[in-house]
Amino acid sequence: QKNVYYQECLYYLHTFGTNLAIIGFYMRHDCMREALVHLLNKECPPEVFMDGVFIPSYENGKLHTLEYQLEALDPSLESWSSYLIEACKHLQKRKFYNLLYDLQQFMKDYVRAAMTCIRFFSHKTESYVELGEKQKWLTRAKDHLKTYLQGMSTRSFGRKKSGSSFRKKMTASDVTRHINTIELQIEVTRFLQRCESSGNTQNITFTPATLFGSNQMKEDVACKVMLGGKNIEEGFGIAFRIIQDFQLKAASVYNKAAKHLVTEHQYKEIKQLLKCVMESGDATKQDCDDIIFRCTEVADKGASEAKELESLILEIKSIDIRVKAYLMCCKLRSAYLIAVKQEPARAVHLVKEVLQVAEKIEDGVMQSICKQWLSEHQNKAVMKPTLTAQR
Repeated sequence: QKNVYYQECLYYLHTFGTNLAIIGFYMRHDCMREALVHLLNKECPPEVFMDGVFIPSYENGKLHTLEYQLEALDPSLESWSSYLIEACKHLQKRKFYNLLYDLQQFMKDYVRAAMTCIRFFSHKTESYVELGEKQKWLTRAKDHLKTYLQGMSTRSFGRKKSGSSFRKKMTASDVTRHINTIELQIEVTRFLQRCESSGNTQNITFTPATLFGSNQMKEDVACKVMLGGKNIEEGFGIAFRIIQDFQLKAASVYNKAAKHLVTEHQYKEIKQLLKCVMESGDATKQDCDDIIFRCTEVADKGASEAKELESLILEIKSIDIRVKAYLMCCKLRSAYLIAVKQEPARAVHLVKEVLQVAEKIEDGVMQSICKQWLSEHQNKAVMKPTLTAQR
C-alpha cells in the first residue's frame, strides 16, 4: 500500500510538479540515485542541484554518499562539472573550507586542494610557533601538487588530452615553482619557529607573514628571517634565497633590516649584515654604502651613539655618500675635513654642501671656516680647468 502511495505521488509530481519538487521528493525518500538521474535527464540548472541535492546532503551528513553516487553514475565526473563548480563556489562563499577541501579531493582537483591547504596553514595565526604546528598542511599541499604533476606525465605519455572542464589547470613549470615555494616556506617556518621558541627574535614586530602573499609580504619574511637568528649570518642564507627566488628588491630588504638593527643599537650586527651582503656576490660597494646611509637617517644622533655611528660611516667607500652621511649626523667638521682633501672642483662642491647645512643649523663657526676656504680656493678651482683647456 505504501508503494502505491509512493507511485501515486510520483505520478502527480511528474505531471504537475517542478524538477526541484520531484528531486526533493526522491531525496526525502532516500532515493538519491533516482534524484541524480532525473537531474541529468532533464538537464536541470545548477541551482536545482544545489537546493535539491547538494545542500540537503551536506546538512544531513551525507556528502560522502552523494560523492559515491556521482562517481557511480559517471566515473569521469564530467557530467557533473557545472554542478560541482557551483558546489565549490557555494562552500567557499559560506566559508565551509573543510567541506570544500573534501569535495576538491573527491573531484581530483589537486591544484585547488593545494590552495585550500595553504589557506589552512596561514589563516588566523599570530606567531611562527603557531605556523609551525600547522606544517602538515604544507606537506599535504606539496603532495597534491606532486600528484597533479604525475597525472600530467601520465597524460603526456599516453598522448591523451584531458577534457576536464572543472579541474584547475597549471603548467608543469608553474606547479614546480609552487612546490619550491612550499618547500622554502617549510624551511622558513621551521627556522622561525625555532627562533621564536628560543626567544631569539629580537622583539621584531612583524606579523607572521608567509611566502604566499604579495612581494611586500615576502620582503617582510626575508627581513624577519635575517633578523630572527642568534646573529645575521645564521638567517642570511635563507633570506638571500627568498630574495633570489622571488626576484625581490634586495636593497629594500637589506635597508629594512639595517634600519631595525640601528634602532635596536645593534651596530655589530649591521657590520655583519654588510659583510654578508658583500660576500653574497650579488651586491656592489655602492649597495653597502646605501645601506649605511639609510642607517644614518634613523640613527640616534646623541653622544651615546657617536662612536658606533662614526665607525659605521667610515665603512662607506664613496666620498660623496660619506660626506652626506656626516652631514646627516650633523658632523660638519668631519664632512669638511674629507671635502677639502678632494680635487679642487669636487672639493668646492662638497664644501658648499657643508656650508649649506651649517647655515641651516646656524653653526657660525663652520660657516666662517667654509666661507674662508671657498674664498681662497673657489677661483683656483675654476681657473685650473680653463688653463688646462688653453694648453
